[in-house]
Amino acid sequence: EVYYKASVYARENKLPRVYIACNAGARIGLVDELKSKLRIKFNDDENPTKGFEYLYLSNEDYEALPEGTVIARQVPDGWALNDVIGTNHGIGVENLQGSGKIAGETSRAYDEIFTLSYVTGRSVGIGAYLVRLGQRVIQMKQGPIILTGFSALNKLLGREVYTSQDQLGGPQIMYPNGVTHETVDDDQEGVTSMLKWLSFVPEKVGALPAQRQSSDPVDRAVEWRPTPTPYDPRLMLSGTADMPGFLDRGSWRESLGGWGKSVITGRGRLGGIPMGAIAVETRLVDKVIPADPADPNSREAILPQAGQVLFPDSSYKTAQAIRDFNNEGLPIMIFANWRGFSGGSRDMAGEILKFGAMIVDALREYEHPVYIYLPPHGELRGGSWVVVDPTINVEKMEMYADPDSRGGILEPAGITEVKFRLPDQLKVMHRLDQQLKLLDSELEMTELEEDQNDIKAQIKAREETLKPVYLQAATEFADLHDKTGRMKAKGVIRAAVPWEKSREFFYYRAKRRIAEDNIIDQLKAADSLLSTEQAKEVIMNLFSGDWDDDKGVLSFFEEKATELSDKVLSVKANAVKAQIDALTKELDGLS
Repeated sequence: EVYYKASVYARENKLPRVYIACNAGARIGLVDELKSKLRIKFNDDENPTKGFEYLYLSNEDYEALPEGTVIARQVPDGWALNDVIGTNHGIGVENLQGSGKIAGETSRAYDEIFTLSYVTGRSVGIGAYLVRLGQRVIQMKQGPIILTGFSALNKLLGREVYTSQDQLGGPQIMYPNGVTHETVDDDQEGVTSMLKWLSFVPEKVGALPAQRQSSDPVDRAVEWRPTPTPYDPRLMLSGTADMPGFLDRGSWRESLGGWGKSVITGRGRLGGIPMGAIAVETRLVDKVIPADPADPNSREAILPQAGQVLFPDSSYKTAQAIRDFNNEGLPIMIFANWRGFSGGSRDMAGEILKFGAMIVDALREYEHPVYIYLPPHGELRGGSWVVVDPTINVEKMEMYADPDSRGGILEPAGITEVKFRLPDQLKVMHRLDQQLKLLDSELEMTELEEDQNDIKAQIKAREETLKPVYLQAATEFADLHDKTGRMKAKGVIRAAVPWEKSREFFYYRAKRRIAEDNIIDQLKAADSLLSTEQAKEVIMNLFSGDWDDDKGVLSFFEEKATELSDKVLSVKANAVKAQIDALTKELDGLS
């Protein structure tokens, strides 16, 4: 009841909810006062090993019990027990009902407010489910998360298989499988981690993000630059000691680092604004599937996962992170650099379609600004573009790209194999190459078959010589279709943003959108009939500058805050008046 009421209080007041977990699961017990009164009706009193017929109480003991302690039937020896109920609450199945009650409450809490769990000690059974239902989990290395103790499992298996709880739910199990977001060595580190996490979260649900002053200038250049070769994407966000990255220095905090390693997720600050961030691993990573000690035939499996590819675990991780960020009220930066989804038979059987679709679901429901950005030398292709396209959530999502990035259906090499094949390349050769043009003319003029064969051989040799360079030219031609110029012309991106200036651009864009969405939400709350576009028009009518100038619009929101507040009140007054008029008209119609 204490857990339940505390969680309900947090939901009703829209407060962050932190659960520090250390428990032994649902409490079990027996009616101890019956143990000394219990009697056994043996089938053969002289030989108890033949078993017994029933358990019973003497007439004296039965009559001395408080009413409702047991359900019994009268037998010659006294009262045979049908059911043991007891007078104390909380010794059996009722605790499972209570467990279900707090499980449901925790699930509701995750949907409505920020929830965070810190596993400081063993969490068993319902305790394990509670931390998972709260989703965000910090686990101390000596705090296993388990459903059943190792000794009980050994009894079930009939042999000594497991030697500790850590084999079942220690960090080496829960961190790689995505249950645990972060691991810590001790409680001091755990409390520090909780406080840092809370620093990214608004004071209450619906409040503006927890912005703070930043000593890292927003207008500085982003000096650490992604390379065409594989690199650590974390450096793109955090930078190095001498080459700062996209986010404020020292603000980057990764979560879910042990799971779905082909995608990087975490939180950081941009000019003091808390942001969720998703980046893509460009290097080859390994997914380790541990051996099961209960199965002597199982072996540890190491599955390589290529960079820039979405796998089942990294797709699920991406969707999970987006949902977490949404409940935390954070804008998101998605540094999209995917060549596509892994579509092999193993991953198709591993539900890649299901988890990829979850990304779309999470983005469609997102309630805060989402910025998709193709970084330098990044590419977004095929299905991986589809699941993050801004048309999924037009009101909240925007897409941008660095001039050195690419976007398209297939990679240029694949496009040439389909749409610019060798026959097409040969036509270009014969149209442009002077030697081939001369040989073609000679072939037309030659009538002797022997001379024709000789010229054809020369043409063939020349074509073989030119094939590599013309294949390269065809690939370049296909690549030109994937550049930011075409993306912008076709309206699939909002603008091309150079990486060096991306920090300043997205800071003002994010700050402007936060302020704009806040006023739009106030207007829609004042008049429930207003759509987002109509609310935006109300604001635009008060603004005389360039609506695409983020700095100018932001200054307008800051300087005209009083005027905007008055406008919200005016809209509310008009809405109430319209509602009264409508009700009056309806009432007159009933007279």
